[in-house]
Amino acid sequence: MGMVRRLTGVAVVLGMVVMAAGCAKAPEAELAGAKNAVDEARKGGAEAYVAEAFKGAADALQKAEEEINAQGGRFALTRNYDKAKELLAKAKADAEKAKADTGAAKEKAKGEAQAAQKEAQAALSEAKGLLAKAPKGKGTKADIEAMQGDLKTAEGMLPEIQAALDKEDYLGAKAKAQSVKDRAASVSGQVQQAMKQKGKAGKK
Repeated sequence: MGMVRRLTGVAVVLGMVVMAAGCAKAPEAELAGAKNAVDEARKGGAEAYVAEAFKGAADALQKAEEEINAQGGRFALTRNYDKAKELLAKAKADAEKAKADTGAAKEKAKGEAQAAQKEAQAALSEAKGLLAKAPKGKGTKADIEAMQGDLKTAEGMLPEIQAALDKEDYLGAKAKAQSVKDRAASVSGQVQQAMKQKGKAGKK
């Protein structure tokens, strides 16, 4: 009888050990750490300046959360969070690297934005010079006024480029500079085409 009690006691203890091992707990600390790393990377500008690297971290975090939810819906003794932990570790590591790489990417974008600003100013000056020499005659007044309006709009964007640079919005500054260059190039192209047509007409 004593032997039966002892065996029963051992079985109970073993059963409790198995249950304790089987009832895996969700990796809450790892999840919080990964979320924090991704948030810090986002705040640092990684989402804009190292988009691909940041997306990798964000995707890993999302998959980890989905895995945690999937395991949470299973019977307690069959839950296993190993895959979720691996994904969380990847998300955290990728996010930390993305954050570290953002500084260099922003510095590169800054240089490109400043170069684009100078190019925009030069393109605008060139377009103004060409427009001043645009052929004038019957039916050209409206076209010239339209082009003057385009250049005025483009010139009004120059302070916006500088404002974006001052705010360290280098991608925004570059985009605005490109818009100025496009408008200026359009006007320059139209004037040059008009000059060619006038030249051809003068040879007839």
